[in-house]
Amino acid sequence: MRSSLLGPDPMYLAQLPFPALTAILKAAGEATRLRLLMLISEAELTVSDLTAILRQSQPRLSRHLRLLAEASLVERHREGSWAFFRLGERGSAADIARALIARLDPGDPVIARDRERLSAVRAARAAAAQNYFRRHAAEWDRIRKLHVADAAVEEAIRAALGEAPIRSLLDLGTGTGRMLELFGSNVERGLGLDLSLDMLALARARLDRAGLKNCSVRHADIYDLALPRDSFDVVIIHQVLHFLDDSARAIREAARVLRPGGRLLVVDFAPHDLEFLRDEHAHRRLGFAAETVTQWLEAAGLNVVRQQTLPPGPEGRIAVSLWLGRDPRIALAEPAAREVA
Repeated sequence: MRSSLLGPDPMYLAQLPFPALTAILKAAGEATRLRLLMLISEAELTVSDLTAILRQSQPRLSRHLRLLAEASLVERHREGSWAFFRLGERGSAADIARALIARLDPGDPVIARDRERLSAVRAARAAAAQNYFRRHAAEWDRIRKLHVADAAVEEAIRAALGEAPIRSLLDLGTGTGRMLELFGSNVERGLGLDLSLDMLALARARLDRAGLKNCSVRHADIYDLALPRDSFDVVIIHQVLHFLDDSARAIREAARVLRPGGRLLVVDFAPHDLEFLRDEHAHRRLGFAAETVTQWLEAAGLNVVRQQTLPPGPEGRIAVSLWLGRDPRIALAEPAAREVA
């Protein structure tokens, strides 16, 4: 197999005009910008995150990020007063960025130090989120009702999954166990996973009260599930993604444990401008555009068969979106048309 700078076999890369390729390589061919590409390939990051990691000024890093964005090597997504940067997902520039990153030696001192600082930044954010959950675990359902019309959302969740019995259900970021309670009588086995021990205690109490002996909860990391591939018929990620540092990674891990033909249901906020949710309620993201989560599901190998957005009630300010992805590894007896509402 041939080898080159761009990977073992670069023939998959689309051909580019000379000026376009030169612009891409110029943008990537600078030490700080190459370090930025490596870091952004690990997670969606803000300028503040990158300033803490690289120990360079915000104006300087903003200029570098602008050059990378102009070359389509990274994408910029603004949410209120924050802007998130991630690697481009499609196109020749994105392919080249990934090929260059793959050639970096992870043992290089500069790369290793940057990754250590990235780990520290992510650990600090995770600790802040856990402190929030610890303080608010007992009132979690009440807090959720301030922002979401629960009855309408749960009706839409039931409609999306239908009435057919589910053999095995996995609820990621189970919180107080409400999804297990909602579907417990329709599943043979239900498992809820959460990183917060306080939340798990509440979920266990809720399941005990409901008499759902077929459901259980355990402590786990949503990014690294200690579960075998092809384990569950249905996976639910309900109001979790907006707390996460890397939502796409969580979706990929959820898709991994789906059985052939299994379904992944994602429920989360639509884009909104309530900045206080970042500071007071540990929200990492202010909702998600419909196409963003759709892209993540498709990148995880799932077919998006339903996407729906529910408007807020008369006193609410945040809409709620649902996405249903299906594992394609099955001959569909009843082809599902894509629904958009």
